[in-house]
Amino acid sequence: MDIKIGQKIKRLRVESGLTLQELASRSNLTKGFLSQLERDLTSPSIATLTQILEVLDEDLSSFFSKLERNKIVYSKSDRVAISEGEGVPKIEVLVPGATNRNMDALLVDLDVGQVTSKDKIHEGEEFGFVMTGKIALHLDKKVMKIFSGQCFYFRSESSHYIENVGKKRARLLWVSSPPTF
Repeated sequence: MDIKIGQKIKRLRVESGLTLQELASRSNLTKGFLSQLERDLTSPSIATLTQILEVLDEDLSSFFSKLERNKIVYSKSDRVAISEGEGVPKIEVLVPGATNRNMDALLVDLDVGQVTSKDKIHEGEEFGFVMTGKIALHLDKKVMKIFSGQCFYFRSESSHYIENVGKKRARLLWVSSPPTF
């Protein structure tokens, strides 16, 4: 099952009996943006996706949980970009629908100097493997530098975020249990 976000939004819009213009008006977005989104030419931020789904009477959890539950192999086209826009880290959910699973797997790309949003204390554990670059893991007031090929693991009992402190783009695999995205 290879359903992209745009195709799912279009299907929900059609099932709701809305035209593209009606969805645009109700979600305070442009018809052009929604058209590109439905053709999977662009990806929405979490906030934008939430706006659209509210109009379509759907929530994020339900939207992603309707993906095939028994799927084992996921391709690049299955990934869901959840970046918040220009100048912020690129974050991709590698296994959509993780709210029905025990962990979230993310691919995070940080340009030089970029930081992820600060996560508050929450239940669970987190693991990260730095594929390229050099990052700093901020846990409350502690800062640990982690280099390409190294990994981290911690309980989510501290506020935390990642910062690219290297001289080139950093990429890491970040796994959280239970899912937080």
